[in-house]
Amino acid sequence: MDNEKFFIIDRIRSFKYAFNGLKLFFVNDHNGRVHLFAAIIAIGLSFYLKISNLEWIAILSVISAVFVAEILNSALEKLADVVSPDYHPKIKVIKDLAAAAVLVAAFLSVVVGAIIFIPKLFL
Repeated sequence: MDNEKFFIIDRIRSFKYAFNGLKLFFVNDHNGRVHLFAAIIAIGLSFYLKISNLEWIAILSVISAVFVAEILNSALEKLADVVSPDYHPKIKVIKDLAAAAVLVAAFLSVVVGAIIFIPKLFL
């Protein structure tokens, strides 16, 4: 068990690091900006179409899933580049798997968006 004392300042500082990570992600990661743009469109469309609370939960959940997957993918890629700056077949597998996680989350978000938005827009 951890014997460190709880200090609120340390907890607040940890939020600072997390927000810095988000800033780095959106400033430095092209895919992060693409996903942010898509999220803004989805949120704007959600307001415009006055979706239900349950639909909001679905939209915000898939947006979050895509961001989490892309942030972890970016972190793994950066770590892999430090561990093995030169091409390595096992590092390629790790990068491909992390990218696949983003693809799955993004595909799910498109499906959820289609289920929610298409009937409201076209039916």
